[in-house]
Amino acid sequence: MKTTGNTIFISGGSAGIGLAIAKKFNEAGNKIIINGRSEERLLSALRELNNAVAIQGDLSIQADRNRIAAELKNNHPDLNIVINNAGAAFMNDLSDQNNHAAEKAYQEINTNYISTVDFTALTLPLLLQQDDAAIMNVSSITVFRSNKYLPTYSASKAALHNYTQGLRDTFSETAQLNVYELYPPLVNTEFSAEIGGANGIPPSEVADELFAAMEKNQFEVPVGDSKKIHALINPLIEGMNH
Repeated sequence: MKTTGNTIFISGGSAGIGLAIAKKFNEAGNKIIINGRSEERLLSALRELNNAVAIQGDLSIQADRNRIAAELKNNHPDLNIVINNAGAAFMNDLSDQNNHAAEKAYQEINTNYISTVDFTALTLPLLLQQDDAAIMNVSSITVFRSNKYLPTYSASKAALHNYTQGLRDTFSETAQLNVYELYPPLVNTEFSAEIGGANGIPPSEVADELFAAMEKNQFEVPVGDSKKIHALINPLIEGMNH
């Protein structure tokens, strides 16, 4: 797939992995549209990009998804790549009866999975009008193995992972849509600060891997420690598909 001359929408693009991806693809000559909940953070991010634009909104809210999809259709009819990066994660101690585990799980499932499914459905008609189109879903190393700190977050990303595989299979024969899945490990961002993100890899490394994968039409994109697990599991999955 081409790596320049694209029009790319990036949710959660005002900081962390999303902003790193925005910078990488912006530098390569792509038109960037970043999205986030905070107008202030979006304006700050735009100062680090060249001729990019921002659309404020919370994609976990149905009305915002509808509004943003309509704005993309009306103002950016050349949109050909959507990167679903916005997410929610909570430390969720399941042994704590006062932890509000279900409430946290609901927010994670809604943001990380349901919202992505719906926003994809809303933007697909526009993407399928383009000659070269892609959806890139940012999942996680935790789709392969959860842990006691992020059990419900991991479950939400596992749902996204399975949906992404189904979406890829849906369009694999027609080649109308390239479907990528990015598997970051622990990354040093504000988003992951609560779970030890300071020990993670820099977000620029994630962006570099995604860009390289796009050059090679490599739809599965493990990064860092995710590569070891993916190398063991992916041959088994591929074997089940044949």
